[in-house]
Amino acid sequence: MLTGDKSQHASGNLLLDQLFGAEIVYVADRKDRDSILQETSDRATNEGKKPYLVPYGGSNATGALGYAFAMKELIDQNVSAHWIVFASSSGRTQAGLVLGQRIFGFSGRILGISVDESEEWLKSEVSKLASATSEKLGSRIEFASANVLVNANFCGPGYGVVTERERKAIHMFASCEGLLLDPVYTGRAAAAMIDLIRTGFFKTHETVLFWHTGGQPALFAEQFADEFK
Repeated sequence: MLTGDKSQHASGNLLLDQLFGAEIVYVADRKDRDSILQETSDRATNEGKKPYLVPYGGSNATGALGYAFAMKELIDQNVSAHWIVFASSSGRTQAGLVLGQRIFGFSGRILGISVDESEEWLKSEVSKLASATSEKLGSRIEFASANVLVNANFCGPGYGVVTERERKAIHMFASCEGLLLDPVYTGRAAAAMIDLIRTGFFKTHETVLFWHTGGQPALFAEQFADEFK
């Protein structure tokens, strides 16, 4: 399900969709996305197929549960950090990490860098989704907005808008560590983390872990082609 012009040249994730043989449904207006998604799922059902409707950002209890167990894997590997920093948008990643922190006993702090949503919206959505996800593991755990840490100071330019801050972060991670970030999510989160380090947000003795959520095919998308030359 894509929002945009169907005539665009296939690159990045669109190219991958085509290679995997996906049927691509274009949505002209973002506000129609959810209704057309539901209509497409219903049509597939009526055709005798068994679709699984993945919500915006994969943000449901099933999607968040994967990140709860990712937190367990981190703990099992004896990784110690005072902070975990990552990109947060629809809330799935952060809800899973917050739940995993609670049930598996991570002692550090979890900070989501908002890519496009307000601090209030993310705190509300993450706490609700973490609470709902906990039911898949047994008794419900009630999370409040106060249990969720969000920094929304870096999403002002807008979703998918690359600034010099993101460009520098992407170049730094690639040239210094051989890690590829994407222009929309991990690039913005890394840029925010660098800025927070430089401005003294984290204490000098604290270890900060950057949680890389992927997305590098977006580096090759046509709309970002000239950003990193």
